[in-house]
Amino acid sequence: MITLFRESLTHAIMITGFVFVMMLVIEYLNVFTQGAWQQGLRGRRWQQYLLASLLGAIPGCLGAFAVVSLFSHRVVSLGAVVAAMIATSGDESFVMLSMIPGTGLFIFLILFLIGIAAGVLTDFLFGEKAVKWASADHEFDLHAEDICHCFPRGHIAEQWRHCTLARGVLSLALFLFVFGLLSGQLGPPDWTWIKVSLLLTSGMGLFIVSTVPDHFLEEHLWEHVAKVHVPRVFLWTVGALVLMHVLVDYFHLTGWMRDNPLTLLTIACLIGLVPESGPHLVFLTLFTQGAVPFSILFASSIVQDGHGMLPLLADSRMNFIRIKAINFSVGLCVGLVGYLAGW
Repeated sequence: MITLFRESLTHAIMITGFVFVMMLVIEYLNVFTQGAWQQGLRGRRWQQYLLASLLGAIPGCLGAFAVVSLFSHRVVSLGAVVAAMIATSGDESFVMLSMIPGTGLFIFLILFLIGIAAGVLTDFLFGEKAVKWASADHEFDLHAEDICHCFPRGHIAEQWRHCTLARGVLSLALFLFVFGLLSGQLGPPDWTWIKVSLLLTSGMGLFIVSTVPDHFLEEHLWEHVAKVHVPRVFLWTVGALVLMHVLVDYFHLTGWMRDNPLTLLTIACLIGLVPESGPHLVFLTLFTQGAVPFSILFASSIVQDGHGMLPLLADSRMNFIRIKAINFSVGLCVGLVGYLAGW
């Protein structure tokens, strides 16, 4: 049992480290571009479906939050929100890229296409009702895009002379992660493209933490990424890995799961309704061990949306329920078709 926990802990550190680095990079790019990519959503319906699904497919919560915010102000349609939420997998996207990079990219592509189709169908079926459902009563400051010079030349050395706790902790954590990769303690044992990618992205993350101004570091990387997302991802990953090993190695439930795929498909879709990053990792981990088929993982990916829907839950519970019901129906139908097709 101790060996099992140690292996799960090591694997979780590697996965969380990759997630952390990718979040740093995306947060950096989002602030660097001043969120200009959001403006394209203010176009025609087809442009909304395309860009909303594309934003949803971007790993993390930023794209999903942007679409929800614009829907709350009647800038985009209900179908655009459905497209974004089907396409997104929240923070789990980073974990999929870490554990199953090839399959993960394939899932993102298919989710992107299904999101567009579901968005178009949603607006076609509900028509003017969907317009009335949107509200403009609240304004969410989801990710305020402060003016920020992300590479302050001439001030980097001074920032290190007055190094903050946040910069020191993040730099040390990333340095240890890079050392773990180089020494073989973390990541694949051989120098595959996966290990090279891990090392390159980690180096980029270390560069970002070392050079950005204190305001960016404190407000975006420390408060948003390090303190909110990383602990949640780490705990869910450890929990999912340990649970997977217990179910497979101790309770020997692999056979039951293979004999009852439709029951498991329904459970996966129901758990996907939870507006939280993490539960999906259980099915991702089971898939990597061959305990569940691709159709169940894919159905779970359609229904779950990380915590991208939490702002909408605060704004309108009825809209939250409507969109979740649509996504649940799409996930269950697609998962059933995939199962019957032998996926």
